[in-house]
Amino acid sequence: MPTPAKGPRLGGGPAHERLMLANLAAALFEHKRITTTVTKAKRLRPYAERLVTFAKRGDLASRRRVLSLISNKGIVHELFTDIATAVENRDGGYTRITKIGNRKGDNAPMAVIELVLDPVSPKQAVVAEAEKAAAKSAPAPVEEEAVSAESASSASAESADSPASAPSAPSAEEAAEAPEADEKK
Repeated sequence: MPTPAKGPRLGGGPAHERLMLANLAAALFEHKRITTTVTKAKRLRPYAERLVTFAKRGDLASRRRVLSLISNKGIVHELFTDIATAVENRDGGYTRITKIGNRKGDNAPMAVIELVLDPVSPKQAVVAEAEKAAAKSAPAPVEEEAVSAESASSASAESADSPASAPSAPSAEEAAEAPEADEKK
């Protein structure tokens, strides 16, 4: 988790802030979206995303670690089964904060924080697939270029033998063959 902000905490003391964040995270996982103040939403985001990362691991140690923070077993079960499978292909950014204006009573800035359960966009999936294919085929074109360069040099040697070709400097192979031909005469 990031370093806590300097100055006053959300509820007074550090223990109260930990409990508030745990309760906000439990409500977020239960309802998938909650309305709260912008400050609380910004403080909740890294806390909730870390819990989702533990849920994606799925092992017993991770489950116990999350259970030490959120005491409701039903919510932890939902986090590990439903939410973790929904964000399985996502590398981060499990939450979204949307500002909705000020609260009527005390004019506090409000925000909606919600879980991003949509699958990763198809465009990103296609780009990732193309990058993997390019990485796999990267060594192959280098070999093909070497093979095509050899075939091109042999093709140029054959075209140099034809009378229709333009006069050019003899290639290294032709230069090596020329003295041998003179010795045979």
